[in-house]
Amino acid sequence: MVTTDERPAEPALAARRVSKAFTGALALDHFDLVVEHGEIHALVGGNGSGKSTFIKVLSGYHQPEAGSEVELAGERLHFGSPHSALALGCRFVHQDLGLVPTSSALDNLFLTTGFPQRWGNLRTKAALRQAREDLARVGLELDPRRLVVELSPAERTGVAIARALQEQNGAPVRMLVLDEPTATLPKSEVDRLLGIVQAVAARGVGVLYVSHRLEEVLTVSHKVTVLRDGRKVTTVDTPELDRQQLVRLLVGSEIDDTRAIANELPQYPSGSAVLEVDQLATPTISDVTLRCRPGEILGVAGISGSGSDSLLGAIFGASPRLGGTVRVGTRTLAPGRPDRASDAGIAYLPPDRIGQSGVMDMGADDNITLAGLSAVWNKIGWRRGAQTREAESWFGRLSVAPRRAYGHPLKEFSGGNQQKVLLAKWLRLNPRVLLLDEPTQGVDIGARAILHAEIVRAAEEGAAVVCQSTDLEELSALCQRVLVLNHGSIASVLEGDQVTVSNISRACLATTSAGAA
Repeated sequence: MVTTDERPAEPALAARRVSKAFTGALALDHFDLVVEHGEIHALVGGNGSGKSTFIKVLSGYHQPEAGSEVELAGERLHFGSPHSALALGCRFVHQDLGLVPTSSALDNLFLTTGFPQRWGNLRTKAALRQAREDLARVGLELDPRRLVVELSPAERTGVAIARALQEQNGAPVRMLVLDEPTATLPKSEVDRLLGIVQAVAARGVGVLYVSHRLEEVLTVSHKVTVLRDGRKVTTVDTPELDRQQLVRLLVGSEIDDTRAIANELPQYPSGSAVLEVDQLATPTISDVTLRCRPGEILGVAGISGSGSDSLLGAIFGASPRLGGTVRVGTRTLAPGRPDRASDAGIAYLPPDRIGQSGVMDMGADDNITLAGLSAVWNKIGWRRGAQTREAESWFGRLSVAPRRAYGHPLKEFSGGNQQKVLLAKWLRLNPRVLLLDEPTQGVDIGARAILHAEIVRAAEEGAAVVCQSTDLEELSALCQRVLVLNHGSIASVLEGDQVTVSNISRACLATTSAGAA
């Protein structure tokens, strides 16, 4: 790490006119940022604001547009090269930490640099001594021989930070980029991690701190830069900000609060709830109770680490459920049994269409019929004609392109057309409950409109729909009610005209608990 005497006159990080476009749309638009040595500089913004894109430019994952410049301690960063960032002393710790839980902290610390050796032999004592020094620099006193799985969440993050700060090839560490470091931490561990971050900055390292948690930002940072829609809104000295001012900068005044699609549905659907969830608990959810009626589209929102992204998978049985009950009608579902959930009439569209939702090497027609094979199989065997007719019908209804490419592997379709195929897989079953995790993530405007229309149609035909999305405009457009999760429980329930982008955004930043819904 850099000592006070070793700090160059130039800032730890200076980014100028950084732009990055995807398919013609600017994810970053002439973004400027300066981080001084020893400064904790918070970078905040909503989902899709450009924070992750900027981090990927720094790390060499993305190549920015011409005219973009980044310097680390006065030396020019070569874009598209992870080695350049490493050589110039820029390190990254991401939310998943990149640790091997079944190995010791010691093994994880030397995972990237290798153990010290002499004449081909490992120097175990030297490694232990070095590990203790590395951990002490970030304020951690623990036995490096302990397994990572045995450490507290803050200790694990501290190990990842200590590893990132190790000098490699004699290059001192100038910058540390922390991407949502507390997203998965319980409240009791947050203060400990913030102390680690402050210890790092005190040694002269510039820290770029990316977080949705505004209390932490206001507590730990020296400056705050706000990003919105790829553009820098402002940079402010943190002591000049209060929470309300920061929320206003994040939300902005030009947000569209229209409710075009949801207004087509009845505000308060009649009938008994078809989906009942009581006191559900997961590794990131402590207590969620909800009801969803036929014809209702219920939204779920929450910042990173709130638990919102684990709710629907736990209801369906695809991810761990530690407690609570899930009922569809009169049927109580056992945890970890997606087959039972499907038999009860639940359909679940996961957020990752490549890794979780679709079989990319199989044909689009096979993917469409995968969840209900009885319609295309009989005692004789596979009914190819019936499968083709089903695929043709859904291709037409959802405008899947290429129009007659039913048998083509799913991986050959665009993301939007893949998502249409995967939604069709579940819609053809006429589910009683439709669980949607990020249903339009990464699709174009045209595909988004088609998917939204199908979601509304499913509700009109009597399905109880629960939609978890980080796209607040999507929730505002689709949902009659929105549950906002914070720290693993329901913090707010918005209904009817309350369901606007600005209200959801403000509720996501709140910390109070409102109980059941």
